[in-house]
Amino acid sequence: MASNNRPWYLRPITRWSALRAIPLSRLWVLLLAAFLLFSIPGFYSDIMNHGVYPYAVAFTVACLTGLNAALWIIVFARSKLFAVPFLILLQFFLGRIINFVANGVAQTFHSQMVPSEHGIRFAATCMLIASIASYVAFVNFIRTEGKHSLRIKNELDLAHSIQRTLVPTLEIRTPRFELYGISQPSEKVGGDLVDVVSLPNGDLVAFLADISGHGLPASILMGRVKTAARTALLDACDGEPAQTLPGLLNRLNTVLPQVKEPTAFVTFTGFRLGADGSVFCALAASPPVVHWHAAAQSISQCEEPQFPVGLLPVSQFDGFCLDASPRDLFVVATDGILEVADKQGGEFGIDRLNDVIAAGPQDPLPQLASRILTAARSYGRQLDDQTLLLVRCLPAAP
Repeated sequence: MASNNRPWYLRPITRWSALRAIPLSRLWVLLLAAFLLFSIPGFYSDIMNHGVYPYAVAFTVACLTGLNAALWIIVFARSKLFAVPFLILLQFFLGRIINFVANGVAQTFHSQMVPSEHGIRFAATCMLIASIASYVAFVNFIRTEGKHSLRIKNELDLAHSIQRTLVPTLEIRTPRFELYGISQPSEKVGGDLVDVVSLPNGDLVAFLADISGHGLPASILMGRVKTAARTALLDACDGEPAQTLPGLLNRLNTVLPQVKEPTAFVTFTGFRLGADGSVFCALAASPPVVHWHAAAQSISQCEEPQFPVGLLPVSQFDGFCLDASPRDLFVVATDGILEVADKQGGEFGIDRLNDVIAAGPQDPLPQLASRILTAARSYGRQLDDQTLLLVRCLPAAP
């Protein structure tokens, strides 16, 4: 689930965001490399003028051209982009600024022009030293950032492994129900959760939760949601089946605000699937449940407007009973599927999801889930975690 007012660590990577994320303790090496590399044009101008610049003036011109290059990096790494036009404007006056400063240095130190042969040799030597030093600085910067990137990659691989453990692909069959759940994050790790909990009396609680944002912060909150949900369901057999999911939502809404960012929240769709074939459902700010009616060969949608979990101190969540018949199918898809957009900005939407389901509602659930995901990705680029929960009712055994 995307959010427009996300903290910086939830925003997508842009062209300059990686540079802005580099701390000054590592960025100074890049600044030094750029300074040394672009000091070369200063010495080159001395050669083009037959090497007659006083040594102090040659160094001054080289320092100013190098500082100009470093300033560009500082602007893109630390300043707002509105400073770029001023930086571009500066380039039109850079020659005059260099001449003014160089003349000031020459007058201050009473510098005299040097012999052409000596000046050319001096400028050429400085160019060689600056080019080698800039190369060494660039290599050191790349090596340092490479180590940092490798460490992040290893951490993300570990997080991805934990993600697979927390949100494995689910394929469960009981005498009255068949379930399939799959979650495919938009990054290495994601914030969507699909889980099934077996109760001692033979009932199942299946739910899909979508944490706002994506990436590592959403994944951490997702792990907390899974733990809290499973803990809350330990005593689910003792109460009324119709109150299991509302009670779970109330518990999560009480616990989550203490362990999350203030702007984070969770949408939720859950089912309590009774061993007798009954189906109870609860939704919290989630997309509608698609219901394929096998007997009527038709599709309907079940939805109930409620606040998301963990955002507001809602007093009570509600649930409802679904009229389920043998071979009926329930499909829940997250926003990562429904909000996939084409090049014109049109969303995949619930209607296209219905069309995919209607094309083969009796297909094996893994095959149907694969068709839905393929259709969404063919429609547009995946920008958010894509998660599905499919529940099929089975006829009672004779």
